[in-house]
Amino acid sequence: MAEIASRRLSPVAGALVVAQREIRDQMRDWRILAPIIILTLFFPILMNFTAHQAVDFVNRYGAPLIGERLIPFLLMVVGFFPISISLVVALESFAGERERLSLEPLLATPLSDAQLYMGKMLASLALPLVGAYLGILVYLVGLAIQIGWYPPPQLLLQILTLTTAQAVVMVSAAVVISSQATSVRAANLLASFVILPVAQLIIGESLIMFWGRYNVLWWTVLGMIVIALVLGRMGLKVFNREELLGREIDVINLRWAWKNFREHFVGGARNIGEWYKGLLTFSLRSIRWGVVFMLLALVAGYWIGWYMSGEFTIPSEMLQLDRLQDGMLENMLGFGMLSGRGWVWVLGTNLRALALTTLVGIFSVGVLATILLMAPIGIIGYFAGNLMLAGQNVGLFLTALVLPHAILEIPATVLIGASIIQLGAVLISPPKGKSLGESWLQALAQWARITMGLVVPLLAAAAALEVFLTPLIALKLLSGA
Repeated sequence: MAEIASRRLSPVAGALVVAQREIRDQMRDWRILAPIIILTLFFPILMNFTAHQAVDFVNRYGAPLIGERLIPFLLMVVGFFPISISLVVALESFAGERERLSLEPLLATPLSDAQLYMGKMLASLALPLVGAYLGILVYLVGLAIQIGWYPPPQLLLQILTLTTAQAVVMVSAAVVISSQATSVRAANLLASFVILPVAQLIIGESLIMFWGRYNVLWWTVLGMIVIALVLGRMGLKVFNREELLGREIDVINLRWAWKNFREHFVGGARNIGEWYKGLLTFSLRSIRWGVVFMLLALVAGYWIGWYMSGEFTIPSEMLQLDRLQDGMLENMLGFGMLSGRGWVWVLGTNLRALALTTLVGIFSVGVLATILLMAPIGIIGYFAGNLMLAGQNVGLFLTALVLPHAILEIPATVLIGASIIQLGAVLISPPKGKSLGESWLQALAQWARITMGLVVPLLAAAAALEVFLTPLIALKLLSGA
């Protein structure tokens, strides 16, 4: 630290000094080095043996495709396991030093908050990433010797990029947790919010790889990079050395949280009219940029679906609109259409989707929520594109089966998406003069106002249109198709 005190360092140089200090400490800790060495050397050898046995087995029974898909999957796993160590190192970065009483001298240096934060992140990434790259190398060398398999350059680049992006996301999230937690125990408990989403992501990536759609992995890489940038900005914004030193213990004050939430939810209104007036003036104005973003995202979702129709085309004989009317009324009645039971089912499904979207949006700072809300529009675009390729009337399809209830569902989607994005924006860049908890509770209250006051009524009305009106319009229009 003498170098820091003797001269003023540039932002990058200051971060590198902190990183060097952290890496030296890690190199002296066998609890960090031992797992990295084992996962770098032993685990790839084990995966080599597994791949060799699997290829022999599937070739013996005439299923070489399974072996071909298993080898790249194991390559991804070999790269992932060493970077899991980065989560442990990052969780300990601030909370551990605070418990060891070695954090105060570091925070007393003239380094900026950004230099301290970035230095901790670089140190948490360095050794695990080196271990991941070496593990991939050991695995590939073993495969080349044993079965003569060499990865295509594009696949190798994807695996390396994906491994790096996953490490950055995990470290970014873990450092944010460590800087806000009061102890290592608390940080480890909060780590489940990192582990569970990443585990689900690995499952999704494995399905993509076994399906053989490696190009889709580039979209996964892009999504991970976006999440890493969001988490990095969030960490820089919420990190404050004075609060870090002054925070003693996290106390759950439910009374204060409810009072704060209720105050912003009611907004000083004395009756329902004043409440709606505040909703339409203040709440909607606070999410205006989120509305613009969601509109662009939905347009992009429709375009992506339209584009994918050219990649995965449905046979034209399955897309004859004039055949859809055959037995349509009986099928609709079987699904509960034109009945109150169908309305309850459609509304309940939409509300469950709304709750799930909000939940994943909170954990992903709005990123996954946006993707989920784009998905239905993408499906519509996909079928519309296939209908055009089959020579069918796309306008008839949209008018008969989509537009009657989408007139209300799309505004509801835009509003809920914008309010979830606002929740994430508060975490990324909390307003000055307010704590992170207070700012987030205020954004949560605005989400609840918009959801209860506008989104749920819109979804209820859209469900009624979908159940009672859309089937009648579809029967009338398609009967003349």
